[in-house]
Amino acid sequence: MLRRRRGRTAPPASSVERLDAHTFGLLSATTAATLLAHVGHLPAWLSLPLLALVALRWWSRRRGAGVIASWIRLPLAGLLLVLVVMHFGNLFGREPGTMLGCGLLALKLLETERRRDARVALGFAAFVLMSALLFEQSLLFTLLICTVLVLLLASLVSLQPALPRGRTALRLQLRTGAVLLGASLPLAAAAFVLVPRLASPLWGAPGDDLDARTGLSEEMAPGSMTELLIDDSPALRVDFDEGAPPAPAQRYFRALIMWDFDGTTWTRGPRRAWTPVEEVEDTSAALAYTVTLEPSRQRWLPALDVPLEAPAGARLSAGRIAVAMTPVNQPRQYRLRSATGYRLAPTLEGTERARALALPAGVDPRSRALATRWRLEGRDDAGMVQAALEFYRREFTYTLEVPLLGRDSVDEFLFDTQRGYCEHYSSSFVFLMRAGGIPARVVTGYQGGWWNATYRYLLVRQSDAHAWAEVWMEGRGWLRVDPTAAVSPTRVEAGSGGAAGAGGWGDDDWLRSLRNQLDVVNRLWTQGVLRFDALRQKGLLTPFGVADARPGDLLLALSAALAVAMVLATLWALRGGPRVRGDELDRAWAHLLRRLGRRGIAHRPAEGPMEFLARMNGDAPALAARLAPVIGEYAELRYGARIADAARVAAFARRARRLALPSRRAAGAPAGATAQPDAARIEV
Repeated sequence: MLRRRRGRTAPPASSVERLDAHTFGLLSATTAATLLAHVGHLPAWLSLPLLALVALRWWSRRRGAGVIASWIRLPLAGLLLVLVVMHFGNLFGREPGTMLGCGLLALKLLETERRRDARVALGFAAFVLMSALLFEQSLLFTLLICTVLVLLLASLVSLQPALPRGRTALRLQLRTGAVLLGASLPLAAAAFVLVPRLASPLWGAPGDDLDARTGLSEEMAPGSMTELLIDDSPALRVDFDEGAPPAPAQRYFRALIMWDFDGTTWTRGPRRAWTPVEEVEDTSAALAYTVTLEPSRQRWLPALDVPLEAPAGARLSAGRIAVAMTPVNQPRQYRLRSATGYRLAPTLEGTERARALALPAGVDPRSRALATRWRLEGRDDAGMVQAALEFYRREFTYTLEVPLLGRDSVDEFLFDTQRGYCEHYSSSFVFLMRAGGIPARVVTGYQGGWWNATYRYLLVRQSDAHAWAEVWMEGRGWLRVDPTAAVSPTRVEAGSGGAAGAGGWGDDDWLRSLRNQLDVVNRLWTQGVLRFDALRQKGLLTPFGVADARPGDLLLALSAALAVAMVLATLWALRGGPRVRGDELDRAWAHLLRRLGRRGIAHRPAEGPMEFLARMNGDAPALAARLAPVIGEYAELRYGARIADAARVAAFARRARRLALPSRRAAGAPAGATAQPDAARIEV
């Protein structure tokens, strides 16, 4: 009965019930898992204290502490706002909003003590958890988010009254959470496909291009590509119109050209307002293909050497580099035609020639002297190239474990360490060529890739990143020269991992093959989910005669799908046959009745437990004596209290499952008796 005090109604007892240790532990685990989903893009100075705060709150709660005082919570909230503003300069945007949301979620746990607070916290946790998909949408990460969702739903289930606690209850709650998530997937899929979507994803917000993302860089210095060469994440996938790809020695995907060298680092140099696109004379049949590029947060589009025209939404710059109009913040698909045999820039203008011959003053004297000596020996340009390649073949080693180089990095590499990988060889080779009077430049991109013969596409990973050289010769134009291949031909055939003997996947061919085969799933996820945009949605209803689906058509299709789902759900709910409804106590009782029915002791519809026991006394008195305590306990739990004690219900369920029953003949069933169907339902 509600009591009124000072004009206000006291809340019902269920809304102020204090959380038990089991439920609070699930809530704490859900909060921690939600924060862990954001660890990859939160600064360590925030994520670690937040996780520690959650752990400290859980530990103090187990020791009997209550709500953390407001004089502690309020300063922490103020400090969080100050830190967000100091780090980002404002509170608006994807990163500041996520950082603020994670902090407020952890602080919410400090004041959560009752069921109502827990429901609010879990609702906010669901919002914060979904915001993690604004940063990462890969298949593996999405599955991890679904796993956390199961934990979140299990926490909601644990808030229901009169439920058991302990390990058995945890398994039941997790199973219920998984079932709820699975039941929601058809509706989620229908909404994903049919709800009218924006021209670009919500996460394509201003400032996305500022995010750091593993990939090629506009600069190249000794050791700068080491992390990239051990990164096995996919970079791009290529589908060739003619089927098979070119040979591994021809799989060079150019992305950037490095012109300027300061003695240590190669760069693209200053960007010019207008740069002429070099002329190309195609001397081989052009290859047509489609590239699906993973997000790089950059604008360059890798193309098989060399592209004949720019793809849609892009342009060609000097060196026939494909440059997109906007950064690649989402998986991007583009079509190209390329020539693998060509003559690029038959003539070289004075400005470009001077740029391709420039060297910094006062560095690497021994390398300059070597190039001069080759010239004095009477070698022409082709002879200079061969001399350099022979020099590499004699004593150099391809490895990813390289020592640090100093000011004269080219001299130290050529004459001291003689150990390195593609960027060391391409950098030193271009330096030698320029020192010998031959225009040269560094090209970076990807080389190689794994051909999936079953699904007919080429997989290129970040570890396939490569650097090579181009030299210009009179009448022949720019020619590709890969000095790394002179040292380690395996690099061109097997990739950087196979050439360097890197640990992990690279040591076992079958593991590497398995990893590449599994990429098919990622490819389907990228094409079917991540690249499902407004344009593809418009053509979704083409098989039904709607060539250009408008938002109204999509909403009509969604309504039809929901109507069909509701009809199927109604038919399932009204299906015939025996079924059991009720809580865990009813399910345990029904299980016991089914076991008795298989032994010839049938329970009649609408027969109460004590009435059933009395009838059993006449048919099988020995069995009735054994079952009397169990049946009596059920009657007491079911009818003796408004809400049965959860611990006693769990104990009864275990006892009913483990109770040893005699065989059909020993039970004393009448000859020829057959078990009647169990009660269609257990009435509560």
